[in-house]
Amino acid sequence: MQKTAILILAAGNSSRMGKTKQLLPYKNATLLEWAIEQAQKSVVKNVFCVLGANKEVIEKQLSTKTVEIIYNPNYKDGLSTSIVTGIDFLQKHNFDSVLIMLADQPHVTSEYLNSLIEASKKNPSNIIASNYQGSVGVPAIFPKNYFNDLLDLKGDKGAKNFLLQQNNNVIKVNSTQNLLDIDTPEDYQHLLKQ
Repeated sequence: MQKTAILILAAGNSSRMGKTKQLLPYKNATLLEWAIEQAQKSVVKNVFCVLGANKEVIEKQLSTKTVEIIYNPNYKDGLSTSIVTGIDFLQKHNFDSVLIMLADQPHVTSEYLNSLIEASKKNPSNIIASNYQGSVGVPAIFPKNYFNDLLDLKGDKGAKNFLLQQNNNVIKVNSTQNLLDIDTPEDYQHLLKQ
């Protein structure tokens, strides 16, 4: 039985949003609580969340206390630092793979996460990534043999460039939903109108 962890990246300081994006109201929760809820409703039992900017405020607001928080002190150096911090932590817990997702992709549902996990079960040595709007990205599942590569990531691009480099080892799952991130006030207003 494959042991998978879900790693929710939520350490950014929301500079383009102008306020703490993780705490924006969404569907009787916040963007971050919604992401945690979807992760916990999936078939994966181990859910972790990487926090950085505004950690204390976010933790205080999290009504979903069952998620394990990992603190990224280097969050100002970009998204990759959250992946590195999370993978470094998870390596000590003997997981076979990690599903990386973002706190600001509200169209990611537990059903969609389960479809990625199903694809991973059938192809345990491949990276399983989301295919949307002609691009490949997260949510994505990385088997353990890629953990060291993820630990070498730098900058604010997250795993995107790595996924592009690994194209031959990536199985792309098409999403029927638009998985775009909510980065700006305009993005958020557009989300609320849907």
